[in-house]
Amino acid sequence: MNKVLERHLRRVEPRLTPAQRRAARNAARTVNLALQGGGAHGAFTWGVLERLSEEEKLAIEGISATSAGAMNATVFAYGMSVGGRDGARTALTQFWRRISHAAAFTALQPTAFDRIGENRALAWSPAFMFFDMMTRMLSPYQFNPLNFNPLRNALNAVVDFGQLSMAHCPIKLFLSATNVRTGKVKVFTNDEIDADAVLASGCLPFIFQAVEIDGEAYWDGGYMGNPAMFPLIYNCESSDIVIVHINPLERDDVPKTAPEIMNRINEISFNSSLMREMRAINFVTKLIDEGAECNRHLRRMLIHGINAEHVMTELSHASKLNADWEFLTYLRDEGREHAELWLDRNFDRLGRESTIDIAGIYL
Repeated sequence: MNKVLERHLRRVEPRLTPAQRRAARNAARTVNLALQGGGAHGAFTWGVLERLSEEEKLAIEGISATSAGAMNATVFAYGMSVGGRDGARTALTQFWRRISHAAAFTALQPTAFDRIGENRALAWSPAFMFFDMMTRMLSPYQFNPLNFNPLRNALNAVVDFGQLSMAHCPIKLFLSATNVRTGKVKVFTNDEIDADAVLASGCLPFIFQAVEIDGEAYWDGGYMGNPAMFPLIYNCESSDIVIVHINPLERDDVPKTAPEIMNRINEISFNSSLMREMRAINFVTKLIDEGAECNRHLRRMLIHGINAEHVMTELSHASKLNADWEFLTYLRDEGREHAELWLDRNFDRLGRESTIDIAGIYL
């Protein structure tokens, strides 16, 4: 098993008696979610959300999300607002099905698809290979002058954005995008969220034109917050934050080929903002533990993590554009499985302690 995954899942010696653990399991918990972006790999988060929504004793107060995470968060929150937990699961399925249908008409999907253990071997069509080469040579303003984005149609078909307002939605949303002009993070909240805000959060600059909102241009939020943690700290009452990781933090091998190098650069850069915020959280936690004079003004955050790095490290960067339905449901099932494992190991520790080694993983 991947070393990082081991650290995430490692259990400490139980501090409660069996009877106390059963009582803790039966008590309700409220958490916040932090959802990373990662293209089609966001189907893993779909599975995580699906499984978490089935846990009746678990409530979700807020979600901070970026890119594909922002799409999952938006669809999930909309479904919750109109149909509760069942509605959230239905909306997610409808959204990812539409993504798969849209991709099927682009000729950019694999021509062959094989499963080798937990890995996926993809034989990409000539059209995809040409598109990949074109994005390295031309800007989206050149190869896509009409600014067509199939994600917009999928979002508008599934989500009534008016239902996301604070007056209707039971979940606080915080979607991050990067301001192209200033380089600062922009966080869109419930009353500001429409299709443009979601697309801004997932606007990869080599594929899509910058999304303009109120005179400002935005790119993918992953450059400045993947995902941003501070909105949850400042705006939510629950101190528990569950991070759903998509981009691997560690890799065992040094990349050698050009695509491998580019992929690793993207992973490092898209994890960098999260690493910085986790260092700050770790610093504050140490101050509290050491009884610093200012600790009465500090807030202890309890950090948790769900990931599948042993799965994600086996997937190529190109697979982030693979919306084949079999591939998406494979990742969804992985997400469900890892969420189930996380719930089984950590539910009774929510509200009491972090379930990951923050210093060991992020510092």
